[in-house]
Amino acid sequence: MGILNSFLRAVTWWNGQTLNTQLFTWRKGVKVGEDEAGNAFYQTRDGKRRWVIYNGEAEASRVSPDWHGWLHHTWDAPPTDEPLPRKAWEKPHQENLTGTAQAYVPVGSLRRADPKPRADYEAWSPE
Repeated sequence: MGILNSFLRAVTWWNGQTLNTQLFTWRKGVKVGEDEAGNAFYQTRDGKRRWVIYNGEAEASRVSPDWHGWLHHTWDAPPTDEPLPRKAWEKPHQENLTGTAQAYVPVGSLRRADPKPRADYEAWSPE
């Protein structure tokens, strides 16, 4: 099993870092911080390159807006040093749930466990 895992880490990127990313992070990376999802954020010693090592599946919507802005050089200081001011009406960050069991399913959808026909819809049938 160890050889298979090593091979998969060398050629896949969607379930964590690859061996090359791990080597690059070990050689040149400085850990800047972690977010509430457990994703780790790094930058090079000169601060020119920034990247994230996902905790689990590599899904960009799992990065909060604070860290997204830091990754894309929108602001220089990471959220661990200078958190963004919050408004009272802001909700916490939520990852994109499309394609998962928690995705939004409207009333009348065939994906619902209890599909109820919409009252304003009448199915067409050829006569």
